Amino acid sequence: MINALKKTTLLAFFMIGLNFTARSQGNLPYVDDNLIHFGFSLGINTMDFGVRTTSDSVGARVSTLRPGFSVGIISDLRLSRYLNLRFTPTLHFADRQINYFPKGKNDSISITSIPISLPVYLKYSAERKGNFRPYLIGGGGVAIDLATNKENPVLLKPMNLFAEFGVGCDIYFLFFKLCPELKYSIGFNNVFVPLDQRNAAQMAADKKRYSLAISRLTSRMFTLTFNFE
Repeated sequence: MINALKKTTLLAFFMIGLNFTARSQGNLPYVDDNLIHFGFSLGINTMDFGVRTTSDSVGARVSTLRPGFSVGIISDLRLSRYLNLRFTPTLHFADRQINYFPKGKNDSISITSIPISLPVYLKYSAERKGNFRPYLIGGGGVAIDLATNKENPVLLKPMNLFAEFGVGCDIYFLFFKLCPELKYSIGFNNVFVPLDQRNAAQMAADKKRYSLAISRLTSRMFTLTFNFE
C-alpha cells in the first residue's frame, strides 16, 4: 500500500513537471520543427497603380484606395531553424478608380480586378519569445487577372510579374498559429494595353480619351492577411 502511494506520488510530480516544462516553453513548443505544414489566409487589400501619362497637360492617378478581400492557401517547407520556403496561392478581389485632372465631366473610371497571385517566399524568423515570433518575408511571382474586361476603356493585360516583401508575427495558441502579416507588392511590367493594340474601332470618342491619356500602368498592392497555420 505504501509502495503504491509512493509510486502514485512520484507519477503525479512527474506529470506536474512535464506540464510546467510545456507551459514554460509556451503553446505548441515543437510545431516549428515540422518539415512541412499547411494553412490558409484571410485578409484585406488595397490595390493601386503607378501611372505614367502621355503629356503634362493631362494627369491621371488613383487618388482613393478602396479596400478589397483576399483569400489564400499556405504551403510551408522548413529549410532551417530560422528559414522557411513558402508557396501561397491567393485570390484577390479589388477595384481601382483612376481619376483624371484637370477635373471635368466624367473625369474618372473604375477598373475591377480579380487576380490570382502565385508567389514563392523566403521567410526569415527571429528567435521565439514565449508565444510570439516576429519574421520578415520576401519573394515574388506571377499574378493572373481573371476579370480582364475588353469593353473597359482602360484595358489591362491579364498577366503581371511582381515582387513582394513584408513583416509578420507568429502568435502561438493551444491548437494553431495565428500570423498577422503586412505585405507590399510592386509589379514589374506595364499592364496597360494601348488603343492601337486592341479592337477599339467601335469605342466612343469620349471613352477613348481615358486610354489616350495613359502610356504606362504598373500594379501596386498593400495586403494585410491573417494566416492560420
